[in-house]
Amino acid sequence: MPPITELTRIEPVHLARLEKQGIFTTGILLEVSETATRRQSLADHVRATINDVTTWRDEALMLNLAGFGPAEHQVFIQARIEGLHDVLSVDLDAFRARIVRGAAELGTEPPADLMIETWWEQARTLAEA
Repeated sequence: MPPITELTRIEPVHLARLEKQGIFTTGILLEVSETATRRQSLADHVRATINDVTTWRDEALMLNLAGFGPAEHQVFIQARIEGLHDVLSVDLDAFRARIVRGAAELGTEPPADLMIETWWEQARTLAEA
């Protein structure tokens, strides 16, 4: 599980408060924010909004996709895909095009087609859960 420090859409003050609560990985964040009640409780404890927690959760879900690491995260950011919600908002062809374009802009090799398709399908599976 990636550390929460890899989340790009979180203010440093909230990051420090999460760490003070013992939330050091995206896996722990996902666990403690699993339900709407838990998200509200977490927001109250770290003095954030429920929208903040939902945003962090969205990115944490993306960071936990299979075969996803820091290099892939950079490609996604370049492709303007900040979280699972962005993956879910496009069809597979548009998602693939954005990832390929993001990799090209960074001057890196795009992920394999099979990996891109796996991420897209996994995002849909996570959304249904």
